[in-house]
Amino acid sequence: MEPLLNRALLEWDEDGARRSARWRSDGRTGAPRRVTVVDDSLKADTAFRLASEGTALLWRGDYQNARALLQAMARRVDRPKRRPKQAPEGAQAFHLYRQARAQRARLLGMLLIPVDAGHVVALRRAPDVREACVRAFGPADEPYVTSLRDLLGAIGANEWREKGVPVPALGGDRIHPHYGVFSPVRGEYVDLVAEAPLPPAATAFDIGTGTGVLAAVLARRGVPEVVATDVDPRALACAEENAARLKVADRVRIERADLFPAGRAGLVVCNPPWLPGKAATSLEGAVYDPDSRMLRGFLDGLAGRLESGGEGWLVISDLAELLGLRAPGELTGRFGAAGLCVLGRLDARPRHPKAVDAGDALHAARAAEVTTLWRLGAVSDAPRG
Repeated sequence: MEPLLNRALLEWDEDGARRSARWRSDGRTGAPRRVTVVDDSLKADTAFRLASEGTALLWRGDYQNARALLQAMARRVDRPKRRPKQAPEGAQAFHLYRQARAQRARLLGMLLIPVDAGHVVALRRAPDVREACVRAFGPADEPYVTSLRDLLGAIGANEWREKGVPVPALGGDRIHPHYGVFSPVRGEYVDLVAEAPLPPAATAFDIGTGTGVLAAVLARRGVPEVVATDVDPRALACAEENAARLKVADRVRIERADLFPAGRAGLVVCNPPWLPGKAATSLEGAVYDPDSRMLRGFLDGLAGRLESGGEGWLVISDLAELLGLRAPGELTGRFGAAGLCVLGRLDARPRHPKAVDAGDALHAARAAEVTTLWRLGAVSDAPRG
């Protein structure tokens, strides 16, 4: 679990005195430098202008009014912009999209909520957020300030953790994601692992297990032992809890490891982040892989981790190629450079709403996207003749 507070202090003037509190943020940015204290009298247009100019708004009014203000600010951010005569494509469209998303997150993150020790929000009509915040951030022994957006994220994550996400490949049983651990809402990659022909394997590795959904699928398919690895303590706790809920804990062992555990396996599965790039939040770490580090590490180490005749399953989409972030043929070129050969592949088209949303900035790429399970083997095991 990540520390609740970084060591940054948020400072502001209030009632003629200089005040400060610890700053907590799920993003990679530090504490805002300019802060003004506001309350229910603040108008949405004024709030939007101040936030756009880089002034954070420390809320002292009614909690529900703060939520309404955040929604009003979001509507102003999301107002339709004048479209250029020639819409950008490929990598340019992607970079503009990420820039716009980052700017939106920065602006909406300017509405701040003071939180007392023990995760108590002492504002009128504030909900009890203690359980959600302890689960997301750990204990809080001192007051802090966070953005309302991050606080709502913790509350929403706790609701998803309680409710769970039904997974058809698990017979409709639910996976319960923790805060900061990517939820298996895109089911096509899970279905591919459930449908691919299973090689004979006494042991399988699930690299970067996250919620543990793929490890659970493999165990349900009859693999006697699955070793699931991750480097994020939150993911490890999440995977362990889900294995227990799904009654596969006797076949799934959770280990903290950067990529591979010790030894070899007859099946090694990895669903790495699909896009090369820098993550802006902990949750984005499941989507963006800086310099394709995880992908390259998996491929470069796979042949040495497979038992004779074993298979490695790489589950990845071609969205990076469609956006111009990875050159055509680069991925398959990496296979050969790593001493791997392609034994087969299974493809799936996306089913998520953005794939059919013509208003999405990346609609063309999303509509054409294909998710592939690559069945890989070591070249040294390939039949000669």
